[in-house]
Amino acid sequence: MTPADPRRVRLAVAGAHLSGQPLNHQLTDRGATLVAVTHTAATYRMHALDTTPPKPGLVRVGPGEPGHEIEVELWELTPDAFGTFVDGIPSPLGIGRVTLVDGSDVAGFICEPFALVGAPDVSAHGGWRAYLAASAGGG
Repeated sequence: MTPADPRRVRLAVAGAHLSGQPLNHQLTDRGATLVAVTHTAATYRMHALDTTPPKPGLVRVGPGEPGHEIEVELWELTPDAFGTFVDGIPSPLGIGRVTLVDGSDVAGFICEPFALVGAPDVSAHGGWRAYLAASAGGG
């Protein structure tokens, strides 16, 4: 993975903002640059939220709870672009710190726990694209 540009903010996305997904334009319209595809540490779970467009909710699990590595894309934005991007994020999503498989941490999407009630756990798919593909195929 390339080192972070100190003049830009690195952001991990895991769902509707991934390349080819319906909200990716919110990054590209701000001049964001895709710098890597990687995974979170194996301390996360992903749930399919009932939103339009469909989005996942990424949550870190507590000590001793089973977690998974979840595929994420890392994007870089200018600080101003990052600020306007974050300002438009609707609840129950937000930006917090996400630990990556290499042990580093970056800004990234996280989900408020209240939204997980009744939301299917799709962590075993390993990422949002894999979940969507399995859902489209009926399993």
